[in-house]
Amino acid sequence: MESETFKPNPDSTTPMRASYEQQWLLDDGTPKHLDPLANRPRRLSDVGKETITNNTLPITKNKRFNSGTNHATTSNNTIPAKKSNKEMTKAERRELQERQRAAKGKTAKTANNVVTPSKKPVQGSMTNLEGGAGGTTSETSVTPSAHSESGVTVKNIDLKPKDILHKRDNNKQVALFSHLEIPKGANTSTAPKEIHPSVLVLGLHFSEFKICGANARCIATLTALQKVIQDYKTPEGTTLSRHLPTHLSPQISYLVNARPMSVGMGNAIRHLKWEISTIDIEMSDEEAKHLLCEKIDNFIRDRITVADRVIVEYGLQKIQDGDVILTYARSSIVQALLLDAHAKGKKFNVIIVDSRPRLEGKKLLKRLMDEGIKCTYTFLHALGFALKDVSKVFLGAHAFMSNGALYSRVGTAMVAMMAKEKNIPVIVCCETYKFTDKVQLDSFVMNEQGNPDELVNISTTMTLKPGYLDEWLNKPDLKLLNLLYDLTPSKYITLVITEVGMIPCTSVPVVSLQEFF
Repeated sequence: MESETFKPNPDSTTPMRASYEQQWLLDDGTPKHLDPLANRPRRLSDVGKETITNNTLPITKNKRFNSGTNHATTSNNTIPAKKSNKEMTKAERRELQERQRAAKGKTAKTANNVVTPSKKPVQGSMTNLEGGAGGTTSETSVTPSAHSESGVTVKNIDLKPKDILHKRDNNKQVALFSHLEIPKGANTSTAPKEIHPSVLVLGLHFSEFKICGANARCIATLTALQKVIQDYKTPEGTTLSRHLPTHLSPQISYLVNARPMSVGMGNAIRHLKWEISTIDIEMSDEEAKHLLCEKIDNFIRDRITVADRVIVEYGLQKIQDGDVILTYARSSIVQALLLDAHAKGKKFNVIIVDSRPRLEGKKLLKRLMDEGIKCTYTFLHALGFALKDVSKVFLGAHAFMSNGALYSRVGTAMVAMMAKEKNIPVIVCCETYKFTDKVQLDSFVMNEQGNPDELVNISTTMTLKPGYLDEWLNKPDLKLLNLLYDLTPSKYITLVITEVGMIPCTSVPVVSLQEFF
């Protein structure tokens, strides 16, 4: 390859800059030869191995070479030419050994991530070797590297699938409800070691909505905590009444991460902690655990099981022959009331109003049809037509606020408002352990978000059927909102049936004060 030379203009009166002269001319004034590989990226194996070939030296900025010598005089971040072991001093040999050891360590560290180029894309990555994007976020990405022979390495990014899911949910979340916490779900692989197996199973059931309903969730939670208490052993140097609440805290936190706690669950757990605080310090651990298990059984029996029976007895007084009863979704206590009324020989018809995506009313419909009750099934958009012949509306409750507002399944407020507009009595069946001293005026401050992917399924059966929203994640202007609850003001509720009697909504704070204080 012919070398290029630089010929200065003799007529020019402008002095040549020193840096320019150092770059192109040698000490004797002859032009330097250009190295065709001067711009080649330096590899790790090239460090300390510069050699002089055909009297041609690589050009380096701020470097001056002494002609006629086989070593380079360096200044300002230059790398010296390689010396033989005999010419090196002891300190230089030690420095060379350290550099070689560091280079081997870096090479071994990157060797595990080197991928040979192939026609197939890297497994687990949505970015192929040619740089094509798959359109979704993945855990790994393929980037070129100068430190690998193949030129392709896999760069590991510390992004777990759940982190990616939560990042996606934050980007696709409706701004008005961005303050609502997104459930993290139950992950048994990352759960702390102190989590009891029964709590792990329960968290999975909660996150997958296999256990629904305030009563069912409360009973399942207390039963799981009962097993935790039975297997609990008090550490040395402490007492059960002081250490057991600390042991139960991670169990409860795991359940809350799987799905937000209901009002009834919170009241039940507070009652359990209060019972633990009243245990005598002198009582043995076995007696204390046996006593706590009895307290849990008593709470389930008195506040839920027996309370439901009493509510059913009160509710039977409100059902007459020839009534057309409308109910929304599915409530366990309303279902028990309708079945008991039919068993006592009362003749009535039931209209079940349901809504997507959970379609809970189908379970109620199947149960009533099996008992021979005449039913009508419709969706929420046909509520105005369904109310034409309705005589009473029976609803369930998730919680009752201190201001008398009903917190229940989303769509309940619409049913109560339209029924009130047509002068149809709205009767709510609710246990007192669901009463809370909180005040809520709307459904925005406190609510629970469901999985937005449930809205994608347009099937009315158990078989999934994708619809037009199947690719909603790839549409930046589309966001899905799946709220689970809404708030019904007290003025739209006629009567509340509890185990303490039939009361108006204005008496809810009085009952809650007597229950918890």
